Amino acid sequence: MTMTTIARRITGGVDTHLDVHVAAALDERGAQLGVESFSTTPSGHRALLSWLEAFGTLELVGVEGTGSYGAGLTRHLLAHQVAVVEVDRPNRQRRRRTGKSDPHDAVAAARAAQGGDATGSAKTRDGNVEAMRVLRVARRSARGNRTQALNQMRSLISTAPDELRAELRDLSIYKVLQLASAFRHTGKTDVTTVTKLTLRTLARRALSLEEEVKEIDRMLKVLVAETAPELNAVDGVGTDVASAILVAAGDNPERLKSESTFAKLCGVSPLDASSGKQERHRLNRSGDRQANSALWHIVFTRMVNDPRTKHYIERRMKEGRSKKEAIRCLKRYVAREVFAALPRSQFALDNP
Repeated sequence: MTMTTIARRITGGVDTHLDVHVAAALDERGAQLGVESFSTTPSGHRALLSWLEAFGTLELVGVEGTGSYGAGLTRHLLAHQVAVVEVDRPNRQRRRRTGKSDPHDAVAAARAAQGGDATGSAKTRDGNVEAMRVLRVARRSARGNRTQALNQMRSLISTAPDELRAELRDLSIYKVLQLASAFRHTGKTDVTTVTKLTLRTLARRALSLEEEVKEIDRMLKVLVAETAPELNAVDGVGTDVASAILVAAGDNPERLKSESTFAKLCGVSPLDASSGKQERHRLNRSGDRQANSALWHIVFTRMVNDPRTKHYIERRMKEGRSKKEAIRCLKRYVAREVFAALPRSQFALDNP
């Protein structure tokens, strides 16, 4: 009689950090096979994968922080056809009771992946959408810093000497920027001269940041047109809104199996809050808040331009709902429409 050795089915878990990743391996029965640390370099990623595969057939890896410290490792695993799921950080109450350590977190990540607690497929982060995400980081900081500079200018103008205040107070912000950016420094140190110099500095900063935003928007427009022309054609969807939605979906939107999954990702799916004889749903405050904001902008635009949306809002308000509640309902419908326009693969199109 011939004995056949069945290869062990391995599930991995990784607790990610800036310089070191801690990995754990479990067999198909959940038994811990080992825990090891690896550097966060390409050679470290290769060594980690080889270490996991040495135990048997690697089926799944749960990675904590696939979008931050674990991004490089996630790309490496996906490039080698290894299934990766995103693992949330360990429960804080459990941490307080049992303590915390990197090996313990790595084992917890593996158990979450093996037990089905972690089911969200990781984003590949290797295409146009990842480029959009990077650009949006710079765009968001540029817009924030520009707003800060404008607010500082308004504050300075409101407390400036009367002559300078009278010159600037009734102008639009664009006229203020144009005029203040042309102020000349005379070398004097009186309050009026120094205020003018400060306003010039802030105005030039704001104008420079505005040019940065425009340059980023031009690049985003090209990327969105190449990646999702159907999404760009949806009523109320501009470049900023489309890029926010695409970043939420990722370079591999086929990981979103249905439009209800996408709605939950955007935080527009009502959550069941029933108890006993009471049946009700509550607002979902989780999900990607930038995608949620993008859906709100679509609804707000349609409330101005689309007669159907206006009629829907009016009808809902006559039924006793507030305007805010009607908008929440509309965001759910818009999520369904937007999901159909995502650049999904044939695999995703086959799902309900």
